[in-house]
Amino acid sequence: QVQLVESGGGLVQAGGSLRLSCAASGSFVSIYVMGWYRQAPGKQRELVATLTSDGNTNYADSVKGRFTISGDNARNTVDLQMTALKPEDTAVYYCKAAVKVRTGARIAYWGQGTQVTISS
Repeated sequence: QVQLVESGGGLVQAGGSLRLSCAASGSFVSIYVMGWYRQAPGKQRELVATLTSDGNTNYADSVKGRFTISGDNARNTVDLQMTALKPEDTAVYYCKAAVKVRTGARIAYWGQGTQVTISS
């Protein structure tokens, strides 16, 4: 079992900044990748940013230049620094981790999500 706990969501005005954090805990051997996804009402869940354990990053085109993903392998955490926020960034943000368990299998886990609301 793996648990992901998100924090840092809230309400900010357009143009503002917010930092989201996610911590992974439980039974796993290692983490392959951690990332952030978001889902707005009536829309499909979409990738925001991912970070592999060796430092490779991937961003959605809509957030490039505004969001930065970073992590701490020793603490099994990942952060998302969000700047120049827009109303269209409003969504529930979910943390995701793909981990290696003791059987050698690769399994993905999701956090419960944190609400980010941007007012205009």
